[in-house]
Amino acid sequence: MGIVSGLEDYMIRRQKDVIIDGKPSVDSVDDILSFRPRIEKIVLKDVKHRTFITDDMQRDELVAHVYDTTYEVVKKEKDTLVVVDDSIVRGTTLEKSILKMLDRLNPKKIVIVSSAPQIRFPDCYGIDMSRMGDFVAFRAIIDLIKEHGKEHLLGEVYEACVQAESIKEDVNHVKKLYEQFSYEEVSDKISEIVKPHDMKAEVQVIYQTVEQLHRAIPLHSGDWYFTGDYPTPGGMRVANRAYINFMEGKLVRAY
Repeated sequence: MGIVSGLEDYMIRRQKDVIIDGKPSVDSVDDILSFRPRIEKIVLKDVKHRTFITDDMQRDELVAHVYDTTYEVVKKEKDTLVVVDDSIVRGTTLEKSILKMLDRLNPKKIVIVSSAPQIRFPDCYGIDMSRMGDFVAFRAIIDLIKEHGKEHLLGEVYEACVQAESIKEDVNHVKKLYEQFSYEEVSDKISEIVKPHDMKAEVQVIYQTVEQLHRAIPLHSGDWYFTGDYPTPGGMRVANRAYINFMEGKLVRAY
């Protein structure tokens, strides 16, 4: 609803620019006045199933059966689908289910909009998200680091995390990895990761930013899984331990 409202506001501004202010446009006045964002029920989810809280082996099988698709509403190879998700944690559901289904509708492009920013760090205050390698944002930053020949940073951060553990230093050293690339670069790499190899449509993943999230809900400051700024020393230690586990190949919780 928020995206639709924003699109309608944008179109009103465009119409005023062309009609009232006389600004040039590639569209005719009739085209601008008649254009409306189309809203369809493209993907329907069986609410009885929850893939996020399912273990890894069952999740891959479950995501293939949770969603259903509405056909004959997309103009083939012309329409761009904008799909809103509350958050993207692992990217599994996108890669193995939703994008494959949407691609069968033959859109020109699929834009996935996440209302939550990139989930980059573990949560240790209730939600069981403790393995760093599970996060698609972390997978993206590792790929970017390797592609740009900065593998030495992986070892440097590992040593810093080990040292912090030994002296009980409350600093999240994993943040250094994310500081190497822009928010958009990480989003673009995530787009590559979640896109199935045999997919025809173009895919773009767009994330809410932390700054805009704070603007939307200014009285809530629980943003540590996005920023790595934990409110307790234990949170910092969990982030470092999760990275140590990743580097050592340990598929265990960080707490």
